[in-house]
Amino acid sequence: MALTQQLARVSPQYLDWRREAAASAPDGDPRWDPPEEDTLDLGWSVWELLAFYRWMQPDSRHIGILERSIRGDLNDPVAFLDHPEVYNGFDGPPALLAPAAVTEVARALAAMKIDSLLETLPAYREAGGFSAFAGDPGAYLAEHFALLQSFYGIASLQGMAVVGWVD
Repeated sequence: MALTQQLARVSPQYLDWRREAAASAPDGDPRWDPPEEDTLDLGWSVWELLAFYRWMQPDSRHIGILERSIRGDLNDPVAFLDHPEVYNGFDGPPALLAPAAVTEVARALAAMKIDSLLETLPAYREAGGFSAFAGDPGAYLAEHFALLQSFYGIASLQGMAVVGWVD
């Protein structure tokens, strides 16, 4: 089974309900099931985009923005999601970006343009990047980056928090 980056837009109230469910369940299961339209499976795209930035533009401020978009800011408020029914336990437990932080990240992502980075794709591939990728990695990265921008834009407009985890 492949590991993929998962994100969920959730209201603070939904987090409170799941925290209460975990506290009252004998096994601590938070009954985590955000609506499908509020989840995003980024596959491995953001990890490869991060590796691409680190290789081609190691001083780019975009690295921090991308990392924050998937790693969150706070773990303790969602420690109740550290449960096998939520994620597989391979990586760290789910992490949270509160609504105000989501707005910051959404603005930063909206301002990011990856076109100039994608122009360096041939050099990155010559250096061994995307060695196992069949197809056009530029199109894959551009599509998933646009999904990430849109996902955060909607979350910001709706005043939602974002939870990220690897599954």
